[in-house]
Amino acid sequence: MLPTITVDIGTTSIKLCLFDDLGGVVVSTKHPTPTTRDAWGEVYQVEALLQQIADFVRGLDDAARRSVRRIAIAGVGESGGLVRPDGSLASPMILWHDHRGADWLEDFDVFSRDRVYAITGLPVNPNYGISKVAWAVDNAGSGAADAQWLNVAEFVAAELTGERWSEFSLASRTMALDLAARTWSAEMCDFFDLDVSRFPDLRTASEGTTLSPVRAAELRLDTSVMVHVAGHDHMVGAVGADLEHNELLNSTGTTEGLLFLTDAPTLGPAAGRAMLANGISCTGSDYTLFASIPTGGSAFATLQGLLGRSASELADSISGIHQEYVAGDVALDRLPVILPQFRGSPPPTKNARTRGAIAGLQTDTTANELILGCFLGMALQFSDVLDLFPVTASRVKVIGPAGGNPLWQQLKADLLGTPLTASRFPEVVSRGAQALASDQRLSWQDSDPEDVDVDTARREALAQWRATIQPQWDYLKGLPA
Repeated sequence: MLPTITVDIGTTSIKLCLFDDLGGVVVSTKHPTPTTRDAWGEVYQVEALLQQIADFVRGLDDAARRSVRRIAIAGVGESGGLVRPDGSLASPMILWHDHRGADWLEDFDVFSRDRVYAITGLPVNPNYGISKVAWAVDNAGSGAADAQWLNVAEFVAAELTGERWSEFSLASRTMALDLAARTWSAEMCDFFDLDVSRFPDLRTASEGTTLSPVRAAELRLDTSVMVHVAGHDHMVGAVGADLEHNELLNSTGTTEGLLFLTDAPTLGPAAGRAMLANGISCTGSDYTLFASIPTGGSAFATLQGLLGRSASELADSISGIHQEYVAGDVALDRLPVILPQFRGSPPPTKNARTRGAIAGLQTDTTANELILGCFLGMALQFSDVLDLFPVTASRVKVIGPAGGNPLWQQLKADLLGTPLTASRFPEVVSRGAQALASDQRLSWQDSDPEDVDVDTARREALAQWRATIQPQWDYLKGLPA
């Protein structure tokens, strides 16, 4: 492996690491992702973001900085903005969940939506980049004459190198890429009155560019250091987890991602109705099939606010509930049924306006029963989304914060009847970025995995509970947004 600085730009935090030539973490830090709101929605504070990166690099000791051979950047898939050749912005750098381009999608009929899925492998949704591009071009006017759309990770790479390019896994989240041809689609651009030149040249994650002399001097790095766009964070995580075909990656963070590797895109009508998202892997050798559940780690913040507990108090409660659950000391029939759509609904509806619901509250329902009901609801939601895939998971690999929550993992394993293996290494995405920049493969064992086996008795008890509450669950899912 090559000593690498990694930058993982997430929804709630930016993670910065230095890995040595053995793949070990030399130093790491995490900051809140700098964002603000403009008149239309949420955008990155790009100067603050770039400053965080510069401060991290310049804060390394001289020996560590001299060792660096690569910088690898991962980011949220659907974020981005218009960037001019000189690196200046012709639009805000827009967050992935911002829907300011939604008006461009209002006139898409069933035929148009089917055609979009056949070309791009994506369901029509304002999260994806192309409607944001149309909005940005329309609002920028003549100021965007020579600007191109870059994902936030690609923008950082352009700042460091002076070159604009797009990485395949991120390009496949724009709804502008012809998935089979692996080129930008003129037909898709025509839908939005865009020229194909709005999108830059395509590269795989292993294709990097050297730091510009100016940036090398500012960061006190050697001019031979190569900068790589590692790709879409969930897909970079698949590389870090050494994901195999027929294994499911459960990538957890603010949201929860489900990802399979495939040999070919899945573009049939069933996948389209299920709103599954196709993509191209960071290595460029595989396709991906992906679904995102809006509520993941964000459920912790919801429970903290609802119950008035600190993070440590909630963690202690979860630990105690886990011990009771594995000991068989939980009365499932007392639990409220919780639909945890606190940030919107997952496929096949994918409605950002949907909100959570609770049924079965009693006067003596306890806080712990509410917590357990929430995590069971998250496991049920996970199972429902997994059923949409045309692939059966032989094993689930879990990365991210959920790896430190044994209750959440055990509930998933028992409910699904599928063994899980959860990484105890916190920065699998960042390690995947190093591997991509080094053009090397990792071993899952390097992520310090902990296996979570299925318990037959608990599996049967959960199956009976699920059958009992299924009418309530289906009713809650059918409520208007």
